[in-house]
Amino acid sequence: MAVEPSRPGPSTPESPTSEPARTEPSTPGTVRPGGRTARVRAAVLRAAEDALVERGFSGLDLGDIAQRAEVGRTTVYRRWGGTTALVADLLADMAEQSLPRTDTGSLAGDLRANARLVRRTLADPRQGALFRAVIVAATCDPDAAEALRHFYRRRVEEWAPCVTAAVERGELPPDTDEFEVVRAVSAPLYYRMLTTAEPLDEAAADRAAEAAAEAARAGAYRRRDA
Repeated sequence: MAVEPSRPGPSTPESPTSEPARTEPSTPGTVRPGGRTARVRAAVLRAAEDALVERGFSGLDLGDIAQRAEVGRTTVYRRWGGTTALVADLLADMAEQSLPRTDTGSLAGDLRANARLVRRTLADPRQGALFRAVIVAATCDPDAAEALRHFYRRRVEEWAPCVTAAVERGELPPDTDEFEVVRAVSAPLYYRMLTTAEPLDEAAADRAAEAAAEAARAGAYRRRDA
């Protein structure tokens, strides 16, 4: 489950010294998209990415992010209200920008494509640092954790049809849990990123995909209630 986002630069500057408004934040993603609203959101999310990569979740500050994005503090506080809501919106945006799944016509090819996309993202200096920061945020904040779960739910659901198709082709047992198979592909790559200094190369991605495919064929991911 990976992303390769590309956002425009900052929007037209507002006064970055405005005091935060004491109003309830709107729910991320509920503001009318397009035009200036979209430009402001893109600039703020890009600034939030930069701050997360540089300082981690504990170093996030809405005033600093507003200054980086060259938008007014009032705008940032009114829309997001806090760093947790901003991280949640960032994850929602990352899910929206994630590349669609690849359909190669075979389980091995599809899982390999998924594993290589995950590896490419996690091995990227910026994206890898960003994911580490978001994962840290999820360990200490329940709202950030829920946002991260939602992000991965969407990505797993995006790739699950490749397993369903493999079942229909007779490559896998009919009661295979497609979600567990997709999770099994990326799990070793995240483990390596978070716990070892070993390189995340294509060989590691291919091994993860092959192991998940072999286990699925052997029935390791059959639904227990089937």
